[in-house]
Amino acid sequence: MGNRLVILDRDGVINEDSDNYIRSLADWHPIDGSIAAIAQLSSAGYSVAIATNQSGLGRGYFELEDLEAIHGRLNEMVVDQGGTLSGIFYCPHTPDAGCDCRKPGTGLLVAIEAELGLPVADAFFIGDSLKDLQAGQAAGCRPVLVKTGKGQQTLAKLEDDAVALARPADIPVFENLAAAATFILAESP
Repeated sequence: MGNRLVILDRDGVINEDSDNYIRSLADWHPIDGSIAAIAQLSSAGYSVAIATNQSGLGRGYFELEDLEAIHGRLNEMVVDQGGTLSGIFYCPHTPDAGCDCRKPGTGLLVAIEAELGLPVADAFFIGDSLKDLQAGQAAGCRPVLVKTGKGQQTLAKLEDDAVALARPADIPVFENLAAAATFILAESP
């Protein structure tokens, strides 16, 4: 049966990323096929949770209301496609805050496990950055890389022998979330 939990990064996986941060609903643009992919996973019996670093909050680039508006819209869009998001978990801290929730730390994954009552070990963790893959690997997830967002740069880093991920060759790589979801659904009984 395997684990029926899929964890997603947000920026660069579900929606277009920006070096200037996604500061408002106006900045938030879903990647083609990503919302449908979440709905398909959900409809197939997967719990889908989001684990996202949102240091723009801690940096004062946007307010909690802005973040909630984005997540509200994301939830609505998934529901409109017939799916459900089990939860959106975010780290509001800046990189120097020393928290354990900012990826590559595993605090968000610990929170997902506690809140949803589902083990994160062996869950798919789909991300576009090295931090996503490292957090997933540290928590015993099955890291999956997508080429959207920072995925191309991350792929180049993985091919660099200096990067200390245990088995980079074992990390499946997909064009986007839709392709990763297709793979997960094909693998599930």
